[in-house]
Amino acid sequence: MSFACAHATDVEEDADAALSNFPRVVRDALHASGLPPSAFAIVVQPVRGTGLRLALNDATPMRPASTLKLVTTYAALELLGPAYRWRTDVFASGALHGETLEGDLLIRGGGDPKLVVENLWLLVQRVRGYGIRDVHGDLVIDRSAFTPIDHDPAKFDGEPLRPYNTGPDALLLNFKTLSFEFVPDPETRSVRVVPSPPLAGLKWPSNVPGSDGPCGDWRTQLRADFSMPLEPVFSGSFPLSCGDQVLHINVLDHPDYFSAVFRALWEQTGGTLSGQLREGLVPATARRVATQYSPPLADVIRDINKFSNNVMARQVFLALGTSTSGNAASVERSTDAVRAWLRSRGIPMPELVLENGSGLSRSERISARNMAQLLRLAFDGPLMPEFVASLPIVGVDGTLQHRRRLASSAHVKGGILEGVRAIAGYVDADSGRRYVVVVIVNHPQAARTEDFQDTLLEWIAKAG
Repeated sequence: MSFACAHATDVEEDADAALSNFPRVVRDALHASGLPPSAFAIVVQPVRGTGLRLALNDATPMRPASTLKLVTTYAALELLGPAYRWRTDVFASGALHGETLEGDLLIRGGGDPKLVVENLWLLVQRVRGYGIRDVHGDLVIDRSAFTPIDHDPAKFDGEPLRPYNTGPDALLLNFKTLSFEFVPDPETRSVRVVPSPPLAGLKWPSNVPGSDGPCGDWRTQLRADFSMPLEPVFSGSFPLSCGDQVLHINVLDHPDYFSAVFRALWEQTGGTLSGQLREGLVPATARRVATQYSPPLADVIRDINKFSNNVMARQVFLALGTSTSGNAASVERSTDAVRAWLRSRGIPMPELVLENGSGLSRSERISARNMAQLLRLAFDGPLMPEFVASLPIVGVDGTLQHRRRLASSAHVKGGILEGVRAIAGYVDADSGRRYVVVVIVNHPQAARTEDFQDTLLEWIAKAG
């Protein structure tokens, strides 16, 4: 027998031995998934005191999918503080004659994870309130808060148009998403196309033909072509049986997207912008004319954890490096900041691998044991209310809204990737005890384990 085969056999034997200590209902549910015990990493333990304890492969580094967001968001709460806000600033250079700016309008991004169109509209109103209507210079955007990030949107899964593959940016706007709503009219057998947000220069077909038959894969039936991002083509049809549907895409780069939306909003207020888009640094002589603040971090992490927003998680992850170094954000600085913070809190996590802090990664790793330690640390800390409130309530809201609802409550973050299923969080047992639970499954058939996860949560709630 080769060393590799012998090692694999040892791992299976160790897993089988650990599993023999599990209650029958949990053990049977695991076997029913058809996956070997070695595919699972499991920890169940009381937040404090005595109670149920289970462990299986708990020291094994595993791909955690979106449960890794728990590391990023709790580190952010401690390092940045729950009231931390990002800012987006607008500056003017040159003289202001009446309502005409004889110079450039400059916008400096701070990495706001939740700069959406509504907030940019407010920022535009503030600039107009300052007295600027006509800009006779360029629109200059300053993205220097982040070091240049080499992001390939097709790298993860070959789906570059999917919004979840949008990369981070110091001037991230609306998650760089362009949406087309398709509204069928059965009487005319046509489908109205409604884009959002407004983009300067966007030309789109106002209608596409409706078709009969089942809804099915309506995206493919549209035969959309975005090779010219501002002039999309829909050469197919849309099934009338689908009702209203929305297609979300990521086709423009960050500067072009931001510029197109800003120009559209600016023109809607009656303003003019005669110059071009260019990138540069805000000069020291420029004067600030308006600022837009993000929601506080405590609100931001609710969006990240409840709805597993990968783009926002990456923005927060990058902010960790900025806050500790004072330099432009980078993945390396953020990774160093998280590792230093974990060491300071007594959880060094030597197995931890960070790539972007969101879990949308094939390389990120953590052990179930250390994830559980982090959860216990968070629950015993002063920021516990903000952290726990950010987690989905099983069977109630967020990404776990449609899972089996427990008689008691469970605040649990889920994680899904191809070949990965994971949950991590807290379960309130009927006894009044509170438990930490971590389950990470790495296997090509990991999708089979959802029933096992639900059975485990129910057992903890009842038996704990």
